[in-house]
Amino acid sequence: MPDTLLLDTLTWDLVVDINGNIARAGEPYAQAQDAASAIKLFESELWYNVIPGTPYWTQILGTSPPPLSLMKAKFEAAALTVPGVVKTKCLITTFTDRVIGGQVQVLNAAGQTSQATF
Repeated sequence: MPDTLLLDTLTWDLVVDINGNIARAGEPYAQAQDAASAIKLFESELWYNVIPGTPYWTQILGTSPPPLSLMKAKFEAAALTVPGVVKTKCLITTFTDRVIGGQVQVLNAAGQTSQATF
């Protein structure tokens, strides 16, 4: 069962559990949170593997305004890079002053669904 460090949905920072330890998120939310992280990752930003990421600089932030359909397609493609995720849907809820916010919904190989905000 994959898990990941639990992040605060507003600050995208670590949170602690009731015992004061760094909290962990389990499946299926862990995969949804990892999908949201994949969406937030700028292309070539990952130190040891520059291939993953969303092409913000080359395809999204370089146009004014970028097509929502392009952003959704790139976000969904990024979310599909998360191990175990077989289907995604991206909903863009805010797009103001070049700040994009939304929700990613994922379906994993076990048939579980979850969602996370980005």
